[in-house]
Amino acid sequence: MAKLAFLGLGVMGYPMAGHLQAAGHDVCVYNRTTTKAEAWVAQHGGRLGATPGDAATGADMVMACVGNDDDLRAVCLGDHGAFASMAKDTIFVDHTTVSAAVTRELHDLAAQSGIAFVDAPVSGGQAGAENGVLSVMCGGAAASYDAAESVIGSYARICRRIGDSGAGQMTKMCNQIAIAGLVQGLSEALHFAQKAGLDGRAVVEVISQGAAGSWQMSNRHETMIDDKFEHGFAVDWMRKDLGICLDAADENGASLPITALVDQFYKDVQKLGGGRWDTSSLLKRLQVFDRP
Repeated sequence: MAKLAFLGLGVMGYPMAGHLQAAGHDVCVYNRTTTKAEAWVAQHGGRLGATPGDAATGADMVMACVGNDDDLRAVCLGDHGAFASMAKDTIFVDHTTVSAAVTRELHDLAAQSGIAFVDAPVSGGQAGAENGVLSVMCGGAAASYDAAESVIGSYARICRRIGDSGAGQMTKMCNQIAIAGLVQGLSEALHFAQKAGLDGRAVVEVISQGAAGSWQMSNRHETMIDDKFEHGFAVDWMRKDLGICLDAADENGASLPITALVDQFYKDVQKLGGGRWDTSSLLKRLQVFDRP
């Protein structure tokens, strides 16, 4: 069992850190809002760090799951950041969805202090984190990944190293690109069924067993039909992720016309006040902007 630090106790990090403690690891947590960390310690045990560096002191491995590039830099760098307190040959595992550029930047800065850096973004949403069945896609040195894999397994259904530093983040971009198109397609199918006077649930029962089936269809159609959009990844977060995808595509020359279009559809949802609705709210947009 390892001595671990976990930085960031949002809807994903909170249960992920809980799985680590339940697996028998010695976990010290840090969160920007201290009351959240205090609640975690009261529920799971473990310890509370006053700063990222405090939590990371003496840790064999430090895990992070924060909001964006700037948040990640904040917990890594500076006098109170994790890197300043981590010993040589320890491992930093980043579960945040961030740009590949900041991943490579922090990988190189960590290497200067003899710290290994593994980018390990996750997919599976809050339910996946709570149930310990996340998909984890990793980039970094093979030896560092091998050392971290069993620890990550505390909350993963599948964990794979895709390549060198940044490869995990690039794979997460592929994940978000695929989801964007799937959710738009599902939204259009349900909208079409409604306009055609069909029973949406009956339609999905049939088509989900054929070539149209997907995780999104199986897990989101019920709440979509019921006009409930509080069951998953928020539109604001998705737009952040799709922005990362589109920026990376500008750099590598990939053509992402559907992704760019769906990103603008999510912008419409934000204008409707739906920034905190889940990503399946693309259906709501179709209904609001329905033609006569």
